[in-house]
Order: sequence, then C-alpha cells, then structure tokens
Amino acid sequence: MRVLFVCLGNICRSPTAEAVFRKVAAEAGRGSDIEIDSCGLISYHEGRPPDPRATMAAEQRGYDLSTQRARPIVDDDFERFDLLLGMDDDVVRSLREMAPAASADRVVPFLGLDEPGAAREVPDPFYGGMSGFEDVLDLVEDGARALLDHVESRLDPH
Repeated sequence: MRVLFVCLGNICRSPTAEAVFRKVAAEAGRGSDIEIDSCGLISYHEGRPPDPRATMAAEQRGYDLSTQRARPIVDDDFERFDLLLGMDDDVVRSLREMAPAASADRVVPFLGLDEPGAAREVPDPFYGGMSGFEDVLDLVEDGARALLDHVESRLDPH
C-alpha cells in the first residue's frame, strides 16, 4: 500500500501528516507494509525543509520532520500511489483535475475517511501563529489513526 499526503507547498501540513502517519504505522507494526510520502501542488518550496514552526510543533510531540524536503507532485505519483490524500477541499479538487481518469478515484480527502460528514479539511497554518500548527497536529493525529484503520482494512480484507 502506498499513500501520498498532498498540500499546497509541502512545508506544513503534508510533511506533518507524513511524519505522524509514519510513526502511527510503525507503532502498529505496519511500517514495512505502507510506503508513505508527501508533496505539494506547487514547486515554489522545492528542496526546502518543512516550515520551522511545523518542525518545532512536531518535535514537541515526538515526530521527526528533519529529513523531509519539499517536492511538487509529478505525473507518476498518480500511478504509483494507491491513495493521494488532499489536506483540504481545494487540494482535492486540484488533484482530481490533474489526475488521469484511471487514477481519479485514488484522490480522497485526508480527513473524513472514517466519518462521512466529519471535518474534511486541515487548515493551512502558514500565515498564522504557532497555535495553527498545534491545531494541524491535533487533526492529523486523529486522521492518521482513522487512515491506518482504512489502510489495514485494505491490506487485510476479511
């Protein structure tokens, strides 16, 4: 199973989700069963590390973003990944517009997989203060557990 987290620039939300989900999957003994990556819709931050505020907030909760570098989505991602998880509705919409028809069903919102009608967006904290990065972590931690349940049901379908 291969999952890709996608936000706008790949320096706040999607690297946070990648790190959190990587840890959640490893703690569940699924680290080797799931390929996990993140990217952004734009290439503006390509090659740069995550936002220092995202890194600091993540470190305070035991997540490591230090090895991550921003990258833009590429056409191959739509073939390579089983799930492309948009961090907000605009990202999901953009991904669906970019996706080849055969891959469009792989594009889903990161939040709301477990509860239709639940919160579906992880707000972009870039232009706010540290509390926005804490809010992102709260949402991502909850979403990562729900995503693991979803992925495990696809890995062990019985």
